[in-house]
Amino acid sequence: MQYDRIDARILEIVQKNNRLTSDAISKMAGLSATACQRRLKRLRSDGIIEADVSIVSPKAVGRPIQMLVLVSLERERSDIVDRFKKGIKSSVEVVNGFYVTGDADFVLYVTARSMEDYEQFTRRFFYENSDIKGFKTMVIMDRVKTGLAVPVTNPED
Repeated sequence: MQYDRIDARILEIVQKNNRLTSDAISKMAGLSATACQRRLKRLRSDGIIEADVSIVSPKAVGRPIQMLVLVSLERERSDIVDRFKKGIKSSVEVVNGFYVTGDADFVLYVTARSMEDYEQFTRRFFYENSDIKGFKTMVIMDRVKTGLAVPVTNPED
């Protein structure tokens, strides 16, 4: 997947605000609207732009409790890892899930309506799963920075 300096500029723009029109993006990037649309289409089809999303406030939608959960599996076999990944993807409580190296096997970002709600989730998701060795929960006190923007370097630098 390759991109040039104009693509890099477009990526910077849409990561800040993906609701801009192609006309607005094209002006900011120094292109025609048609050329901008063509580049955006290619960036999406090449998988450089994975998704166009809105960041929703968990508190505003009734999920004020947020946690980071470190999960250790009983064994690290591919079938167990794949099964757990599938569970992550199918759980609405798990907003983000990462397969990691280090002290834990996975790090999850989980939201809940209340601590009682989170306890029910842990019973269902962790305690009833014999593949889970253990988990540690860190309650998020303050969401200091939220986003999905990735620094985009100019490929010509």
